[in-house]
Amino acid sequence: MNIFHDALYLALAETILDHGVKRGDRTGTGTLSVFSRQLRFNLSDGSFPLLSAKQTPLRVVLEELFWFLRGETNIRPLLLKNVHIWSEWPYKLYLKRQGKLNSDLSDQEWSEGLKEFETLIVNDEGFAKEHGELGPVYGSQWRSWETQNGKRIDQIAQLVESLKRSPDSRAHIVSAWNPAEYQWLRANSLPPCHVMFQCYVVNGKLSLDLTQRSCDYFLGVPFNIASYSALLLMLAHVTGLEPGEFVWNGKDVHIYLNHIEQTKEMLARPIRPAPRIKINRTVQFLEDFTFEDFVLEGYNPHPRIKAPVAV
Repeated sequence: MNIFHDALYLALAETILDHGVKRGDRTGTGTLSVFSRQLRFNLSDGSFPLLSAKQTPLRVVLEELFWFLRGETNIRPLLLKNVHIWSEWPYKLYLKRQGKLNSDLSDQEWSEGLKEFETLIVNDEGFAKEHGELGPVYGSQWRSWETQNGKRIDQIAQLVESLKRSPDSRAHIVSAWNPAEYQWLRANSLPPCHVMFQCYVVNGKLSLDLTQRSCDYFLGVPFNIASYSALLLMLAHVTGLEPGEFVWNGKDVHIYLNHIEQTKEMLARPIRPAPRIKINRTVQFLEDFTFEDFVLEGYNPHPRIKAPVAV
């Protein structure tokens, strides 16, 4: 088993702390940043790059991925699964619309208000329809990209069909970056951070390469690595291929200034072996996968390290 998955991630974290340059950012938090880095994870031996240096919840990772693959853009289905990772962006927009978004809002007031907002989203479908919508984020771009003539393109369905029919193609590409939607998303939601991925087939093995324009290295990237590694396994499963390599390409790779101490705490922990993962039943369609279809073995993570989300 490959025990080095954590080591790759942690080495880059150390590089950012040692050589990152202070930069401003959209959230006003500030970052230490480096530009254009790559990590490569071999999945062919059954090992899985779920970060052990701090507990990373596979269920949350997978439920978000399933949400993307269903083409969902409203947070209500996530909240019904007890997944809260997208709630802060529509909550911020809700406060803005209500004229209640101001710099005097304390962390406690934000947290209490967010819980009330999520409860309304869960219990009131009308409220969820109006205030739980994120707009044209990943699910929309992946499954329903709108063309200039009003047609819709299902990029995921095209990818699966292409992998089956033309494995040697150099166009196994899915894009989440739509320039026509950027300004609206920047003002009202969150523009896609993981902007495109490309698949590659050789000798019956499927590899997947992700390009991520903006990389919250402490909080977000462990999720992104696990999510796209799981997507690789799912794609391989439904196309009859074997898993190959997952390649992560980060462009603006940063640690927020209020995550520095947490990152140092993580780096001080001993490296533990990577877990193994397997799919325990035959699944024909990506949309049919559930969390129960995945068996994670040998995952022995260090405790979770809390850090604030930069919204």
